Amino acid sequence: MKPQRRTLLKVAAAALAVNALPAAAQGKLKIGIVGSGNVGGGIGAAWVKAGHQVMFSSRDLEHDKALAARLGRNARAGTPKDAAAFGDVVMISVPYRALPQLGKDLARELKGKAVIDTCNPFVGRDGDIANWARQKGAGLASAELLPGARLVRAFNAIGAARMGSAHENPGKVGMPIAGDDPQAIQIASRLIRDMGYEPVLIGNLAMGRHLIPGTPLSGEHSPDEIRKIAATLK
Repeated sequence: MKPQRRTLLKVAAAALAVNALPAAAQGKLKIGIVGSGNVGGGIGAAWVKAGHQVMFSSRDLEHDKALAARLGRNARAGTPKDAAAFGDVVMISVPYRALPQLGKDLARELKGKAVIDTCNPFVGRDGDIANWARQKGAGLASAELLPGARLVRAFNAIGAARMGSAHENPGKVGMPIAGDDPQAIQIASRLIRDMGYEPVLIGNLAMGRHLIPGTPLSGEHSPDEIRKIAATLK
């Protein structure tokens, strides 16, 4: 069987597994965000507007308190450990070089939780760990650095400046994601739709190596375009 055909079949099987799960609870979620910069702050703000409870955290608690105050009663601020403990689901949006220490510091809080990994390894910023992560594949590398988390790789291929505009044309722009855990994928997919994107599962965490800037999946694409591109990858 050709590699791209095998990949396509794996993606289709994973999508069927997600669709076979019972519908996610309709209640709003508690979301902990570790890293409240352009990506974490922007995505978190969209989830607050969608009615979820969001705790923002970073190395600058005063920044997070000010952000939460601007966003209103569904937003709050805390330490990274507070946010990881607070969330039914946790999103991590930090420079890649910070992941090893976070994985140690938050191991107990992240264990068994759905965790959305938005982190990209950039060699110029992150150094040797970025080389390692790119060689291993960013999805598998993040899973190794965040042991025990039910990881979904998402929000890696679209620039932060555009992330807040998807709600203007809901479902028109696809969000490629990769993961191994069907329930974590379902949770992430629900939150992605709440922002106006249509989630497109491209495969397991090994396929997460394609979810970094500079790959064919980077930039904005329709859901159908993402599926077509993913079918050519291996």
